[in-house]
Formats: sequence, C-alpha cells, structure tokens
Amino acid sequence: MKFELTFLFKLIGVRIREEAEIIEGEVVEIEIDKSVQSGAKTGKVTLKTTEMETIYDLGQKMIESIQKEKIMAGDIITIDKASGKISKLGRSFARSSDFDNSGPQTRYVQCPEGELQKRKEVVHTVTLHEIDVINSRTQGFMALFAGDIGEIKPEVREQIDQKVAEWREEGRAEIVPGVLFIDEVHMLDIECYSFLNRALESDQAPIVVMATNRGITKIRGTNYFSPHGLPIDLLDRSLIISTVPYNDKEISQILDIRCQEEDVEMTEGAMKLLTKIGKECSLRYSIHLITVSNLVAIKRKSAEVDVADIRKVYSLFVDVKRSTQFLKEFEQEFMFSDGGIAHKVGGYDKPDTEMKQS
Repeated sequence: MKFELTFLFKLIGVRIREEAEIIEGEVVEIEIDKSVQSGAKTGKVTLKTTEMETIYDLGQKMIESIQKEKIMAGDIITIDKASGKISKLGRSFARSSDFDNSGPQTRYVQCPEGELQKRKEVVHTVTLHEIDVINSRTQGFMALFAGDIGEIKPEVREQIDQKVAEWREEGRAEIVPGVLFIDEVHMLDIECYSFLNRALESDQAPIVVMATNRGITKIRGTNYFSPHGLPIDLLDRSLIISTVPYNDKEISQILDIRCQEEDVEMTEGAMKLLTKIGKECSLRYSIHLITVSNLVAIKRKSAEVDVADIRKVYSLFVDVKRSTQFLKEFEQEFMFSDGGIAHKVGGYDKPDTEMKQS
C-alpha cells in the first residue's frame, strides 16, 4: 500500500505561483577587477531601460555567472534579487548591426521599459511526492537525488495536504492531475481494485486510463466473474471506450511510420504484402518483420526491402497462429504435453508409461 501511495503521489502535480523581485535591463558596461593580493574578483554592471540607467555591484558568484553565460554589452539580462541568479534573455535590437557579436542562434529582444526593478510572477511545478521527500528528510531538496528516501510518515503527508489546501484557497497553487495508464488491467487483483476505488474518490486523483482485451472473466483474488475482469463498482465509475480493428489503410499508415522511424526503405509491393500479413496475423508481428526483412535486404546489398525479403522472413519466423497450429499438430512430440511424453523406441513411438514398466 505504501508503494501504491508513493506512485500515486508522483502523478499529482502542484503548480505554485509566487512573486519574485527581479532586475531586468540592457547591459551597458561590465567592469571586473581582480585583486593582486587576494585574487578576489570585484565588479560592477551598468544596466538601463528605456527610461533609466543604474550601476550595480557584483558579487563573486554573479561575476562567475556572467563569465559562464558570456554576457557582454548589449545583452538583455534578468537578475533575481533573492538568489542572485542571472539569466540571459537575448540581445538588444539596438545591437543588431553588430555582426561580430551575433550568430545564427542569436535572439533579439526589445530593450525593457519602465523601471529596472520589477515584481514578476514565478511558477514552480512539482509533484506531491517531491514535496513529501523534501519535507521528510533533513537534507531538504537534496533528498531528491539521494535515491533511498526511506519511509514518509503519515504526519508529514497530512501537514503537506493541509498546506497545499491553504495555498489553493489563497490562489497561490493549483492541482495538476497527471495521467496513470494501466495496461492489462485485468491482471490486477481485488486488493489493487480496492485501492484504486478509494484513490479515485479523492479530489486530487489523477486521470486513470485502463486497457484490457478480456471479455467476461474471473476477477483475480475472487471466484466472481465480471466484464473485463473488473469489479462492477469500478466499471460503474469508468467511461468505457469501445475499439474496432484497424483497416488496411490504417495498418499501412502505421507500418509506414514504423519504417520511417527505423530508416527502412520498402517497395510498394512489399508494403502491401506486409499490410496483408498485419491484418491476417497481427500488427505487432508485421512490425517485427520490418527489422529482420531490412537485415535480409542489407545482406543481399539492396537499398530497399522487396517482396522476396518479406516472404523469406515470413517463412523463418512464425506468428502465434501458425505456432499454435504447429503445436496442436505435433503435440505428442513435445515434452510435458497433455497427451503425455512420447519416446522413439525401436523405430516407433512408445508412451512414457510403457517406458517405466519396461
């Protein structure tokens, strides 16, 4: 249950809004001096907008950030007053004629208007699990990179839920539900369904998408039969989407996309044959044939896959239907089959029971 809760909390995001004070302007001049005795760097930066110009002192970390970002006169930058983080927005349109300092990826922006110091809304998006980890460990946000986060106490979860609820009432945060996709959902047992039922009733529940190809079958962990192997109360809470088999055109489009992804060139005849195989056998089987048929084409030094290549790999690699037919035809030749084990003795088959008696 603890694992399921942790996994579910990873799917629920919280978008937190806060106002931050920043300094935004165009760099006019940067002065950096290095002390001869101590080696410490000091500097000043002159920023301007369309209405004002001011000189700011730079600290050691801000100087390193400027040198790392390769900021120079004419760049538009923002400075976070709380953390001192410097971000480069682009280059001023007034310096667009300076071809020596521009490149193909240079982004030109307008010089900021108004005052240099502004209040800007900053949005952070985190998951509830990340908030749990940060608040449950002594090392703070570094716990996200520690790997083993240990057990998160229920008291911590309750406090975080209360805090998130307060932020939502104040308009500072909003819940961003994630998407949980469960394939082969009929493989879950009754305990998992009970957990899902309880989790989906929460207002912070993610969007759950379930897929199954079962009809009326037994619910795992019980002796009851149900449509798709899901409990009736869970089905009642769900919107059931019916699906239909792919037609020839859709299969051909999917195979064509797969060929483009694998950089495989295929003739028109080979694509028609592969489409026919996909409809008669299965789409997954025909997708697998793309890779192996391309290897056959490469071996015969051809740039594209032909019909002969498809036929060759079709004869080498069987699909589920042909494999099942082969097993039914030669079931007595295989070990541990329902018909018993047969041994070749004296040129004819002798059952395993006769071997033991002899």
